[in-house]
Amino acid sequence: MEKIILDCDPGHDDAVAILMAGIHPSIELLGITTVAGNQTLNKTTINALNVCQYLNIDVPVCSGMSLPMVRKVQTIADDIHGESGLDGPVFDKLTKELDKRHAVNFIIETLKNSNEKITLVITGPMTNVAMAFRMDPSIIEKVKRIIFMGGSYQLGNVTPAAEFNIFADAEAAYVVFNSGVPLVMMGLDLTRQALCYPSIVERMGKIGGNASKLFVDLMGFFCKTQKQVFGWEGGPLHDPTCIAYLIDESCIETKDMYSEVEIRSEKCYGRTLCDYFGVTKNKPNSKVSIKLDIEKFWNIVEECIKLYNK
Repeated sequence: MEKIILDCDPGHDDAVAILMAGIHPSIELLGITTVAGNQTLNKTTINALNVCQYLNIDVPVCSGMSLPMVRKVQTIADDIHGESGLDGPVFDKLTKELDKRHAVNFIIETLKNSNEKITLVITGPMTNVAMAFRMDPSIIEKVKRIIFMGGSYQLGNVTPAAEFNIFADAEAAYVVFNSGVPLVMMGLDLTRQALCYPSIVERMGKIGGNASKLFVDLMGFFCKTQKQVFGWEGGPLHDPTCIAYLIDESCIETKDMYSEVEIRSEKCYGRTLCDYFGVTKNKPNSKVSIKLDIEKFWNIVEECIKLYNK
């Protein structure tokens, strides 16, 4: 069983990642930390609480950074995730309480107090983790690895060069990439293979139960906006690839690369520079995801949904 902290910005695909991490027996979810990203911090935090309450996931939820480390303005993705950041599902009145600890403090305390290394899973901008590393660098040695959704070794989605999560706080990503912690990158090159076609939504809907209904409600809105913005016939389920990799690494093929984040270029700000061919001769610092076993991936998602009915 792998101990993890899930740092996220829910977000439809983050919500599915929470669904998976909160139930699978191979994962011990120690807590959820939220950051501004897909929507403002207040909204992403409410969304995390709503998903946990709906699925009876009993872990602390801690609110974190509302702005990037350096830039003045927070980039959000309301064109994809809607006004609430989680448009589509209808939740009951929220009663689950927010943990009073700041997300950065929660990350530091949890790592310092653990007798074993913990994996950090980051599915939003990296601000919380970068701030924790800057506040207390001693915790870095307590991190087993960082599995994150972000970046691309090819094409971006908010600029031709940059992917949303890295672009939203490239300075934070720069800190994390240079921390020395082993990185596993689920970039757009990989996550765009996880397209949630209508047949997948129908398949998951047939399972029945709360988790099944949540998945269908989430994907109904998410797939519609993805088609409007990018022309996809099915929305790419970005963030759950991180959890699928935790559950079964064989579902994703990775390649060792040296990767860094561009923070000084005006037009390429936030680009992840992944040395695919090893031309720099730098020692690899990341496993960059290349190919998804699509059948295995959807089987893992289905397994997690079914576990809520047991």
